[in-house]
This record gives sequence, C-alpha cells and structure tokens, in this order.
Amino acid sequence: METRPLIEWNTGLFDCFEDASSCCYGFWCAPCLACTVSERFGENRCLPLCDMCCWNYPCLPSPAVLSLRVAMRNRYGIKGSLCKDIIATSCCEWCAWCQMHRELKHRRQTPTVINMQNQAIVQMQPPAVMMAPAYQPQGGYVHQGVPAQACVMTQSKVHVLPY
Repeated sequence: METRPLIEWNTGLFDCFEDASSCCYGFWCAPCLACTVSERFGENRCLPLCDMCCWNYPCLPSPAVLSLRVAMRNRYGIKGSLCKDIIATSCCEWCAWCQMHRELKHRRQTPTVINMQNQAIVQMQPPAVMMAPAYQPQGGYVHQGVPAQACVMTQSKVHVLPY
C-alpha cells in the first residue's frame, strides 16, 4: 500500500477572514454551518445536532465536531493528531467548523487532473457517398416538338414540364 505525504490544512484554525463568507455563515448561523459541513463530507446532515447535549459542558469537546475533524484529517491526509483535534474542538468549536467548511470549499474548487492514454478513434458513421444526378438529356434532343430543357426522363417515360 502506497503512503502519501501529509499536508497542512488549507487555512489555519483562526483564519476566518481568509474566506469572509464562511466566517459570516459560521458567526450568524453556526448550527447551519455545522450541518452543511457534515452533509458535504458525506455524513448525516443532522449529526451536529447531537452536539447540543454537550453544550452544557463547554470544556469537553463535542463528539460530532471532533469525529468529523479526525475523519477529515484522515481522508485528506492532513497533518495533526487526536490531541490537537481535541484541543481545537474544545477551545474554539465554531472556529473548527469554519476551518472544516473552508477545507471542503477548497477541495471542491481544486481541479482534478485526469491522465488519459491515446486511444484509437473509431468512426461510427459510414463515409459520405455522392449520388449521381438524375439523367437529363443534353441540348439538341427534342421530344415531340418540346426543347430538351423542358423534358425530364425517368426510367419508364419522358415527362414534359410546363413552362
């Protein structure tokens, strides 16, 4: 199994002003931001609401923010430790939610590079075929007193066009 090098968070814990929209979203509607982060990460949207039972104990980390932070670090290969996650979520839970929101926004905007190998091109349609025009007699031919330009010949008979 191949191990990839660990990277830093896209922004720091207190870098709220790096993305003003995330900062405002977290300040004015922090529970909504937490639910958005949970859903974008692939978890149940209501998971952060479980943290409401822990708001009576401000010195303890809330389980949803701690577990999502650890899961995000592991999924994206971000440097850190469980101890640092506990400290971040205990001291400033809403800053941790905002940092995770910024990380997810950054990951969604980062382009994905796809290496493609040259493949043979298969033409699905047959080549175009030119059709020969219908036979039209050339000058000098007269059918029952009508000039050739006014006649059209088909396989069975000659048609005289009105003029």
